[in-house]
Amino acid sequence: MTRVVLVTGATAGFGEAIARRFHAEGDRVILTGRRQERLDRLQGELGERSCAVRLDVRDQAAVAAMVQDLPERFAEIDVLVNNAGLALGLEPAWKAELQDWLTMVQTNCVGAMTLIRQVLPGMVARGRGHIVNMSSIAATHAYPGGNVYGATKAFLTQLSANLRADLVGRAVRVTDIEPGLAESEFSLVRYKGDPERAADPYRGVQPLTPADIAEAVWWAVSLPDHVNINRIEVMPTMQAPGPLRVARSERP
Repeated sequence: MTRVVLVTGATAGFGEAIARRFHAEGDRVILTGRRQERLDRLQGELGERSCAVRLDVRDQAAVAAMVQDLPERFAEIDVLVNNAGLALGLEPAWKAELQDWLTMVQTNCVGAMTLIRQVLPGMVARGRGHIVNMSSIAATHAYPGGNVYGATKAFLTQLSANLRADLVGRAVRVTDIEPGLAESEFSLVRYKGDPERAADPYRGVQPLTPADIAEAVWWAVSLPDHVNINRIEVMPTMQAPGPLRVARSERP
């Protein structure tokens, strides 16, 4: 069965790799992102089994219009991959920019909620569908400077679990994906275009790649309909959870 797959943030990194992976299997893909030239390039490569829509997921009216105005061949969305998201800054909470926090909440949380609310009624009515939320290991493993970014990803992880509770018996599946260290434009965005700082996390490490994450998403979605993968936490072999931090004072 050919599926219609909507991928947010499809202009780079995980989103582009996920869109390519599903397209390679014969599915129709809806590509969304904010950078028109990248959307045009990707749609040009993928051809008629793709549809590109410039979209900022923070714009609720634009999200609603996009879902409403899709061409007929793409109108019945089988898979929503909520991939659009970002991290901004790595400062401790008392030094972080409030606007950065708000942007992360609007993109990672409100954007994902808006897409789900627009797409989910159709899935329930048709009795089929799959929502994939791109969370992070930051949802469960706190680290210095992760503050609001980690909180937004914890929101997505919990939202995924609560959607599962609502959807029991509705034949609509939900999967939460939590990648660890992965090389993409993520760090470049976090460090606001500073290439040296963006390269630091990957020095001397073989990180995950967007293709690795795309494979995990495709696998979860392509299992038989009676199988729901609730949550996937995936790290590179060279990464693992560490010990809890303890700040010690000098004792007399």
